[in-house]
Amino acid sequence: MKAIVFDEFGGPDVLHEADVEVPQPGPGQVRIRVQAAGLNAVDGKTRAGMMEAVRPTTLPAVPGGELAGVVDALGEGVSDVQVGDEVLGWSDTGAYAEYALATSVAPKPADLAWQDAAALPVASETAERVLDQLGVTAGETVLMHGASGAVGTLAVQLATARGARVIATAGPGNQDYLASLGATPTTYGEGLVERVRALAPDGVDAVFDLAGKGALPDSITLRGGTDRIVTIADFAARRLGVTFSQGSREHSAERLAAVAQDAAAGKLTTTVTAYPLAKAAEAQQASDAGHVRGKLVLTVD
Repeated sequence: MKAIVFDEFGGPDVLHEADVEVPQPGPGQVRIRVQAAGLNAVDGKTRAGMMEAVRPTTLPAVPGGELAGVVDALGEGVSDVQVGDEVLGWSDTGAYAEYALATSVAPKPADLAWQDAAALPVASETAERVLDQLGVTAGETVLMHGASGAVGTLAVQLATARGARVIATAGPGNQDYLASLGATPTTYGEGLVERVRALAPDGVDAVFDLAGKGALPDSITLRGGTDRIVTIADFAARRLGVTFSQGSREHSAERLAAVAQDAAAGKLTTTVTAYPLAKAAEAQQASDAGHVRGKLVLTVD
């Protein structure tokens, strides 16, 4: 089968197309004919060798942790899905490929496009996990740093659905975008503390850092301490006494199914930029550069 692989650590240029063996599903797994694969910042960090201390990579490797596609084969003991079912979920093997294996999948609604489906598993799980860790409830004000990306797009909507007010930062070009999602937008950088205090004179109740661009000290100032601040991107968190939230290997297919239904019904907005599989290096270069609006997705013919 056709797949995108890297044989060494480095920049996006180490990614290349190759013919690899079609994976065979083991017990509890399904094989999926991939229609779209979600691209995440961790894909580039893994490719660059930045994740070796946390999650060692066996080379050559196929990137990609989420997908949407058609069930092609069943492993032993699988009874909740059938061959031919359209699904989305988390891949056990690299998703930048024509076929991948998965253990946890949810039904894809017929009205949900493939690329929008592939945008949901990681972003929705991450957004909900952190909002739960922060204990966000109705009537509270949440500050989100770097909210115009894939996780932020959903986090803003999920937080406002809980009845919270969201103040969200992004570059000048994404201010209107954040407002369209229901947030009160502002720019990041120098003067952030003063801008946020002007928007929230009574203070912010929680901070969700999605950017990892050095906003934690300002967050601590705004909160008056490290309580109820969570980052998914700033490795200075431990030194500063801030919680760093990492992904779990326990995935909820049931919750993903509900999110997919909301997206299909228009209750959740997804913003996607799609690249063909052959241009995975170009897509990862865009991801590495940051400032991506919404989600980057690879489409597989």
